[in-house]
Amino acid sequence: MSEAVPIPSAVVDEAIAWSVKLHFGEPDSATRAAFERWRQAAAVHERAWSRMQSLNADFAAVPQRLALDTLTAMGGAHQARRQQRRAVLKGLVLAGGVLGTGWVVREQTPWQRVLADVSTGVGRRGRRTLPDGTELVLNTDTAVAVRMDGAERVLVLYRGEVSIATGADAAHAARRPFFVQTPFGAVQALGTRFVVRLDDDSARVSVQQDAVALRPANGAAPVVAEAGQDWRLDRQRAVRIVAPAMASDAWIEGAVVGKNMRLADLLAELARYRHGRIRCAPEIADLRVSGTYHVNDVDQALQFLAQTLPIRVRYWTRFWITVGPA
Repeated sequence: MSEAVPIPSAVVDEAIAWSVKLHFGEPDSATRAAFERWRQAAAVHERAWSRMQSLNADFAAVPQRLALDTLTAMGGAHQARRQQRRAVLKGLVLAGGVLGTGWVVREQTPWQRVLADVSTGVGRRGRRTLPDGTELVLNTDTAVAVRMDGAERVLVLYRGEVSIATGADAAHAARRPFFVQTPFGAVQALGTRFVVRLDDDSARVSVQQDAVALRPANGAAPVVAEAGQDWRLDRQRAVRIVAPAMASDAWIEGAVVGKNMRLADLLAELARYRHGRIRCAPEIADLRVSGTYHVNDVDQALQFLAQTLPIRVRYWTRFWITVGPA
């Protein structure tokens, strides 16, 4: 009789999230134990997981990234019925519907948040203390996985930006090394406080206290970044950023702070804190601005810029803003 009762959408979404973590991530023992607790907590969880397993069989001949993107896109469709989920999934696989799916995953339901242990949404910031005493502050739209059950302490930064103050690791006789893994290489803490941010083609690292070692992904010799320095790390090398226009850690207090910033760069930074797009016209991109701009109300910051610069801010929709000459 229970098989005739529909599985709640929220439970299906939970099963999808667990499937992504277990089959496409690098689950540690704590993650697997948490999954078993969820699975055994209710009979409907077991039913949802059994259905999820049948869907995973459909992925056998599908490239892993397409399977992951499709599965995660399904996880964002909270209002869809489970029959529609399966039909949409098979349709995407059979028709090769890759175009569009990637956009939905990146813009609407980033897959990194499903794999992450700690994450924030657009416009949100969050704090977390890890078991070793490390203090994390996550900026807007950030996803981090935590790996603390081995000989090393490892954070995996999937997206966004995080401030880290490493803990004493008092539960271990010998303090374990601490790494932040990025697609461009590793950042090793040397007893420190620092910020790591992912851009499209590199990671930015700024050190507030002590030092870090930057290790490019291609195996090049590590570079030591010291307190007060900003660096850019790509897969080939680490390069010092001289006199950055924006303060690297002002976001922790909810602000963008800078001197002699390009207007286009400031607008791109503010756009990180709201849904939608802010487009800057080329004619005004190189205007220079200085000051403090609060990210908790981006629209108010845009109004202030319009009052102090020869620009005009136009809201075509709530999610599409253009900034051009006055």
